[in-house]
Amino acid sequence: MLGGGVWLAASGLVGSAGLRAAEPIGNREVLIYADGDRVRGKLVERSGGVLVFQSEKFGLLRVPVTAARIEQGDGPAAAKTPGSRAVAKTAVAAGEKAGADRAKPEKGEKEKTGGWAQFSPSALTQGVRAFLGPWHGRIAFSTEIANDVTDRTNTTAEVRLKRKWSNDEVEGIARYDFAQSAEVTTKDVARLSGSWRRDFPRRFFGVYRPTLEWNRASKRPNGVPTDYFLVQQEIGAGLNVLAAKDRKLRFGVSENFFDVWVTAPQSDRTAETSASTFAEAEWSLPWRIQLIERGVWYPPFKNELNGWEYRIELNKKLTETLSVAVRHETRQNNPDERVRDYSLLRMLVGLDF
Repeated sequence: MLGGGVWLAASGLVGSAGLRAAEPIGNREVLIYADGDRVRGKLVERSGGVLVFQSEKFGLLRVPVTAARIEQGDGPAAAKTPGSRAVAKTAVAAGEKAGADRAKPEKGEKEKTGGWAQFSPSALTQGVRAFLGPWHGRIAFSTEIANDVTDRTNTTAEVRLKRKWSNDEVEGIARYDFAQSAEVTTKDVARLSGSWRRDFPRRFFGVYRPTLEWNRASKRPNGVPTDYFLVQQEIGAGLNVLAAKDRKLRFGVSENFFDVWVTAPQSDRTAETSASTFAEAEWSLPWRIQLIERGVWYPPFKNELNGWEYRIELNKKLTETLSVAVRHETRQNNPDERVRDYSLLRMLVGLDF
């Protein structure tokens, strides 16, 4: 009787192990971006319009639900009985994948991204997104190097950050422009600008736009250097004429405060105020193209000249991470005559995140 009991216990253990081995085993999920890029891993949570995805190669990713979707990998293995057709298929598949399985990392270990893959636009974008969280933006760059009659360089670098809430939108831009011709610096401008817009009932909104500009290569028309540091603050209000997701149009009025410090050849400071009207438009076009415009008009109250600021940008997304843009900017007759007028047409390549 004792021997029979031991035999029955051993049989029960073997049977339970067999049943556990036959239980379904979950497989990895796949994060598929709109441009077709695929990342393997596991969905952690879906919260606030953001997919939190634990990838095997890039760590924890946060992706807007509009930019990607989740699909299951191969379905879980079904329970199999000895001698069934499913067991035969499983044996064949296991034999074909034996070599690949040996190269896979152990359970709980992430696959490492080797070579240049870790510097791909997708990997860089995911790294920046993981660091900045809910902030989105673009890193853009443009350069020109020419060697003919004279050696010339013209470079622009820009970083843009933006975040939206239900009624608020905050944006910050840092840009640096440098140009040199025949070893003489013709442009050396660092610029920081920001905006905070808050929407109110009945389509009204308020806006605050600070701007800092440091020009270290400015000259008057007679050639006299006038390097300056500009602080401009715009406080205004307006009406959202169109507020659709793909079409936005705004009009408003504002008061502007200008403080200019001339740093060369002699230090000097002046302060001016000026009213202005502005219009802003954002249009989403087919083929993932976006058009952004902003125009400002300063009435001729003091210097009897119409002042203008205008910017238009046509942006085309090549993938979820890469984009190209053509931008035109102009500034004429600023209320402070020492602030340099300019006109700029440039093509930029950007990394979106």
